[in-house]
Amino acid sequence: MIDASTLKFRNPMKTILSTIIAALFAGMMSFGAATEALAQTPAPVQSAPVALTGGTIHTMAGETIEGGTILFEDGVITAIGTNVQIPSGAEVEDVSGKHIYPGLIDAWSNMGIFEIGAVDMTVDVNEQGPVNPNVMVERAFNPESRHIGIARSAGILTSVTTPGGGIVSGQSAAMKMDGWAWDEMTLKSGVGMVINWPGSGNQNRYAEQIRELRSVFADARAYMKAREAMQNGDAQHHDFDSRWEAMIPVFEGDRPVVVNANQVRQIQDAITWAEEEEVRIIILGGVDAHLIADHLVEKDVPVILTTVLTSPFRNWEAYDHIYSLPARLHEAGVTFAIAGGNGAANANRLPYEAGAAVAYGLPVDVALRSVMTTPAEILGLNDRIGTLEAGKDATLMITTGNPIEYSTQVEQVYVQGRKSDMMDMHRQFYEKYREKVDQRSAQ
Repeated sequence: MIDASTLKFRNPMKTILSTIIAALFAGMMSFGAATEALAQTPAPVQSAPVALTGGTIHTMAGETIEGGTILFEDGVITAIGTNVQIPSGAEVEDVSGKHIYPGLIDAWSNMGIFEIGAVDMTVDVNEQGPVNPNVMVERAFNPESRHIGIARSAGILTSVTTPGGGIVSGQSAAMKMDGWAWDEMTLKSGVGMVINWPGSGNQNRYAEQIRELRSVFADARAYMKAREAMQNGDAQHHDFDSRWEAMIPVFEGDRPVVVNANQVRQIQDAITWAEEEEVRIIILGGVDAHLIADHLVEKDVPVILTTVLTSPFRNWEAYDHIYSLPARLHEAGVTFAIAGGNGAANANRLPYEAGAAVAYGLPVDVALRSVMTTPAEILGLNDRIGTLEAGKDATLMITTGNPIEYSTQVEQVYVQGRKSDMMDMHRQFYEKYREKVDQRSAQ
């Protein structure tokens, strides 16, 4: 992926400043690489069976298991319950008094493609041009991002990294939060085709952009039919086009379109458009979703709320308008997930987004599902993650309590059976300055 800021006509002062900052950043990293404190090594692949015993297991698929055991081998859960037969040679860890939950899922993030906003070369969110359905965001994913470890320590074990920019941004990917390289960290490629629905402020421009979107889909369908005819021997050779080839899974129903839309008109028009195109749709953003909740329920359209911890968008709305939005959608029967606001640097706040919704009326169990089970169901990941069941990935966390409560500590996480390093950058600084306090106290 190429960031839009790499176009040759740039602000020269910004370019100079970015170069200076990049040089300083590179120097800091090269110095830090030599120090053990900055190193966070990916966990090795699970080599022996692991049994976590005595904990309270919140499967999110049924009843909570008190004093249970969860056994996993080769990164996959093989047994769960109170009478699990532990094989010889297994690593047994007593987690009595602790809680075991599925890992959190950040359903909309720029994790791995955004590092430092002031340094252009570390930002790879937007591709050039308005139509890029062939962009595969995992190819640009940076496994060395310091945000990964911080999010992981907060219990976020899967990030749905999402490209931006243009009308058709490209394909999002579900990324595991541990691993050496983008390919082994990719849980699922092509989770959704991301579309930014036009803003409705300028009527003429709005209509023009919708016509452009329709034209994109018409061209892609024509390409698909031409290629099918060629393969069936009914037509001559038709050149391969990676843009339109990437659209075929959308037309076949294997990949949803994730439409970024917030206003009532945008959401309604996007749903109508999706019906006409006969494609599956997920609404991303959905600030006004409560105003057309019945319509969303009727059309069975899920929503990924992109933030809860924010102020209202209109000056006449109550201060808690966004805080209480999840509760209103739940009461209306809308299927929704809560995401963490997109920013990789603040991804670790995802549990608190769900927690804030609880404070403003959302039931606790629904809030937990909104960051675990529901995003997996909406995005087609529920065959691998979202619940703790035999046959699913051993992607889980051990906590001191409910993970969406502010006081809860995430003590250990496993990503597909890997026992991850919990000494992220935040904890490194905590230990450093705790040592300072201890030294001063001893004087």
